Amino acid sequence: MKKGFLVILSLLFSFAGYANQCNEYWHKENYEKAFTSCKEEAEQGNAEAQYYLAYMYYNGEGVEKDEQEAVYWSTKAAEQGNAEAQYYLVYMYYNGEGEEVDEQEAAYWSTKAAEQGNTDAQYYLAYMYYSGDGLEQDKQKAFYWYTKAAEQGDYLAKYNLANMYYKGDGIEQDKQKAFYWFTKSAEQDNADAQYHLALMYNDGDGVEQDKQKTLYWYTKAAEQGVYRARYNLADMYFKGDGIEQDKQKAFYWYTKSAEQGNADAQYNLALMYSDGDGVEQDKQKAYYWYKKAAYKGNLIAQNNLGLMYDKGDGIEQNKKRAVYWYKESAEKGNADAQYNLAVKYDYGNGVEQDKPLAKKYYQLACEGYSQEACNRLKKIKENQCNEYWYKEDFENFEKAFTPCKVEAEQGNAEAQYFLAYMYDEGEGIDQDKQKAFYWYKKSAEQGNANAQKNLGNMYYFGNGTEQDEQKALYWYTKIAEQGDAEAKYNLAVTYDRGEGIEQDKQKALYWYTKAAEQGDVNAQYNLAVMYDKGNGIEQNRSLAKKYYQQACEWYHKNACSKLKQLTE
Repeated sequence: MKKGFLVILSLLFSFAGYANQCNEYWHKENYEKAFTSCKEEAEQGNAEAQYYLAYMYYNGEGVEKDEQEAVYWSTKAAEQGNAEAQYYLVYMYYNGEGEEVDEQEAAYWSTKAAEQGNTDAQYYLAYMYYSGDGLEQDKQKAFYWYTKAAEQGDYLAKYNLANMYYKGDGIEQDKQKAFYWFTKSAEQDNADAQYHLALMYNDGDGVEQDKQKTLYWYTKAAEQGVYRARYNLADMYFKGDGIEQDKQKAFYWYTKSAEQGNADAQYNLALMYSDGDGVEQDKQKAYYWYKKAAYKGNLIAQNNLGLMYDKGDGIEQNKKRAVYWYKESAEKGNADAQYNLAVKYDYGNGVEQDKPLAKKYYQLACEGYSQEACNRLKKIKENQCNEYWYKEDFENFEKAFTPCKVEAEQGNAEAQYFLAYMYDEGEGIDQDKQKAFYWYKKSAEQGNANAQKNLGNMYYFGNGTEQDEQKALYWYTKIAEQGDAEAKYNLAVTYDRGEGIEQDKQKALYWYTKAAEQGDVNAQYNLAVMYDKGNGIEQNRSLAKKYYQQACEWYHKNACSKLKQLTE
């Protein structure tokens, strides 16, 4: 740790008596009277008077501030061996005050003062040797001068010396001596030393483990604002780690650390709000802190934020944002997020269906010890139908057809869907819409959501079967109730237009709203139009503007145009 210089240095001098007016007025802090007598004595060669005069010039005490005069008189005193003046020169040369920055001169005068026992100079000289700042780096000499300063009571020197012993940095590692010097520095209220001492007690590292002393020193450091100490202290209270569990104190210290930007504290605070654990449940605050932690890269917070968006848990449901946060966490190795993302791609929920990507993320999650992912992956791999299907190219569709047909005939709903799709698209077999319809129906009746969606479309368009908008409506409703945004949109359109059924604007409004909340851009636009025109519902330009805005953000040109008209 680099020690900052004080602009006004402490002066601790022992004198047998005051032999002159310069000294007398100086110690009374009557600088105006001191200036005249000190200047006279300084010009006569008195080193102390020269230093006092330099001080007054530098700080503008009793005379107008003049840094060049301060350097001049400090140099005079320093050349006569005055250690305080020598250290004063270190400060001015290092910072370029009264003179240009000159680290060599700063090092020179620091050495002079240190050799006379000036504690601040010893610390600073140690720092220069340690960092190679103004001097060639020399850890042995840094250790020597840190020891000198530490033995004279400098708390920062004690802390840096402890660090050198702890890490074996330039010297032989010695945890016991590190503990000794951390303790000495901590007892002088050095917050960083208090934190490191707590760590040593907590881990039994270089000292016998002692949770009570851990608590004591974490508390000391936490009260001085060390965010890591606040987080660790909160953890101790939350878990009852060697102390009595106290969720309220855990909440207090998590909050303090979170407010300082600690992502782990932000995550734990969000979790407490989300579960109502030690604090009244508040999903909005949970969302706030999950978001803070997520943007700072906390993987679990990113996944949990994705879950909140996915389920609409205390916030507006948004499948696309759920996918975004799952992906952020998954790409950095979070197995839970990898599994959640795999499910999204597997079923095309909030993202375009992509079976190969689903398989990829199931594999990653399984490798990260997600049992659910391993089970899904096993299901995919245990039959050739799945294996070839997920490769999705024409050659493998041909290979998939036979095993998928066998499994479909055995009642496997997923294989029935695959087989229907191949007949529907002519992938791996000649296109046959009637057979596609047959197998979609088989799969749909077993609850396969993708089959239900495609079956609804076939009934709606009379594709592979006689057109039947009532049955299309039935299957759209089934899949919509399972959360499929596209089905919700299709259902809304059917009610909106009264195609094959009685027109019902209220049901159209209901399903448009549901689809819009999941980010369906066409639903957002149609909903905006209904509110804009008062089409079967009460006109509401404010809501129209809201949904035009949402659709426009996804580059819906008509929505952008309508929004512009409303705002002009």
